Amino acid sequence: MVNESPDARPRRRLRPTRRGKIVLVVGALLVVTAAVLIPLSLTGSDEPPKKQETPQSTLMIPEGRRVSQVYEAVDKALDLKPGSTLKAASTVDLKLPAQAEGNPEGYLFPATYPIDDTTEPAGLLRYMADTARKHFAADHVTAGAQRNNVSVYDTVTIASIVQAEADTPADMGKVARVVYNRLLKDMPLQMDSTINYALKRSTLDTSTADTQLDSPYNSYRIKGLPPTPIGNPGEDALRAAVRPTPGPWLYFVTVGPGDTRFTDSYDEQQKNVEEFNRGRGSATTG
Repeated sequence: MVNESPDARPRRRLRPTRRGKIVLVVGALLVVTAAVLIPLSLTGSDEPPKKQETPQSTLMIPEGRRVSQVYEAVDKALDLKPGSTLKAASTVDLKLPAQAEGNPEGYLFPATYPIDDTTEPAGLLRYMADTARKHFAADHVTAGAQRNNVSVYDTVTIASIVQAEADTPADMGKVARVVYNRLLKDMPLQMDSTINYALKRSTLDTSTADTQLDSPYNSYRIKGLPPTPIGNPGEDALRAAVRPTPGPWLYFVTVGPGDTRFTDSYDEQQKNVEEFNRGRGSATTG
C-alpha cells in the first residue's frame, strides 16, 4: 500500500498485502476464473499433440504466484527433485518478449493445467507461457496498453502489482489507477509488494530499513516500474491494468477487511494509516 508522499521521510508502516491473504482466498477465486485448459502435449517434445484420454490429474497455479513458487509447485506435482523445474526452465524457449530478458516472471499464466505420468516440466512451462501470450495478445490488452502509453510487458508488470496490492477484486481498478497516476506525476510507486518480491517474502510489515533496500525492485527509492513483473497476474488484475478506474487517487490503505480507502490527499492518507495502525494494535494476528 502507498503510505508516504515522495518527499516524506518513511516511517515504520504496517499494512496487509493481498499476497499475505492469497492462500485463504485463491481457491474461491479460481473456481470462477481459472478454467481447465484443453489438454496439449506437455512433454519436452515439439511434436504435434497426441490424442489423450482425460488427464490423470491437474495442477492449479493460483493468481499472483511468483515464478519460484510455480517451479516448486511443478516439482511437487510431477514428483521431481526440488530444483528440477528451475533447471528445465533454462533449457526451454518460452518465446518471451525481448523486454523480459529471459525472465518468465509474469508469463506463467495462472490456471488449472492437466498433467499425467508423461508430463515433463519443460513442456508444462511452455504450455503456461503459450497460454499467457494468448491472453496478453488479445485485442483489448494491446489496445489498452497503447491507450495507456505503456508496452504490453509494462501492462503485465502493472497487473502483477495490482494482483499483490488489491485487497479485493473490486479494488483492482483503483489500485491500477494509483499506479498510473504516480507514474504520470513522476512519483515513486512506494509499493510494499515490490520490496517483498526483492526480499523473497510475503509480510504485513514494512520497516524503514526495508525502504532503504538497495534493489531495482525498491519502488520507494527508484521511480518507475520494477524491471519485471513481481508475480503472475490473473484475468481480473490484467483487466484492471488495461482499463483502470477513472479517479485522481495517489494513495491507498486497507484499514480493515473490505475497507480500502483511496485518496489524493496526503493528510487524509495519514489519518487513514493512523486508523489502520490503531486497529492493528488492538487486533490479534495469526
